[in-house]
Amino acid sequence: MDNTVKKIGLSGTCYWCTEAIFLSLRGVTKVEQGWLSSVGEQDWFSEGIIVTYMPEVISLKSLISIHLHTHSSTKNHTMRDKYRSAVYAMDPYQTTEIKHNLALLQQDFDTPLITRAYQFNQFKLSDESIQNYYDSDPQRPFCENIITPKLKKLLDSHGNLMDKTKLPTAIRL
Repeated sequence: MDNTVKKIGLSGTCYWCTEAIFLSLRGVTKVEQGWLSSVGEQDWFSEGIIVTYMPEVISLKSLISIHLHTHSSTKNHTMRDKYRSAVYAMDPYQTTEIKHNLALLQQDFDTPLITRAYQFNQFKLSDESIQNYYDSDPQRPFCENIITPKLKKLLDSHGNLMDKTKLPTAIRL
């Protein structure tokens, strides 16, 4: 079995939400939240995460599918400068694979995806005090009102890819 880990960058919504979603998945070994920039746009950072995962446990296509289904991947809105809908390739070969998967996953949506593939440039980690935001206190109002419902929805749609032991007991019931 291949024990290689890979990384991918994702942005599209609040990094607290995205961090909690991807930390709940089987095969994800680490999630870092912060700000990502793409090649050619070094001065423009979007709120997002870097996911370290084991491709023999969870595929890139599954990660992208979950990303598309857990944020507004078909809608432009006034916060898109801060929350760019994107998948960031860590290696040049990943860009082709990301674009291919985005094209395949378009069939899951009635309207065109706005999510794009970018070549990763730089990452700025968010403050340590807000890392693992959901896991550190899932009873916070933001967690209960925003993140927990997203995790419950993900459990219904992609439960087979989740590690239920990583979820609070209330969600697992």
